Amino acid sequence: MIKLKAVHHVAIICSDYQRSKNFYSQILGLPIIAETYREHRDSYKLDLAVNQHCQIELFSFPNPPKRPSKPEAQGLRHLAFVVESVADSKVELEKKGIPVEEIRTDELTGKQFTFFQDPDGLPLELYQA
Repeated sequence: MIKLKAVHHVAIICSDYQRSKNFYSQILGLPIIAETYREHRDSYKLDLAVNQHCQIELFSFPNPPKRPSKPEAQGLRHLAFVVESVADSKVELEKKGIPVEEIRTDELTGKQFTFFQDPDGLPLELYQA
């Protein structure tokens, strides 16, 4: 049996590279590891560190199709980030003009969580450590 050790990265295709680069690196504060322009694909790839073990790969492609999200479609539902304080993180995002849903409590774990969206409407979650 294969033994998975961790999630290495999550890949996201965005509609507006500069807007999404700003969102993930400036608003969410993820450090940039590397930025590559691939001329043969007319595509950028931006590697962002979530922590020492996990990354987000942000891609741009010419005219990518929109992601169906409502009603919820098959596939990745959302991306969740662990934070020390959901309440403090919600306030910080709202100060930067990012709408954030009301904080809820996970009925199975008792942990707080909330959702917000990236510039393309990808659902992102903040989950209490």
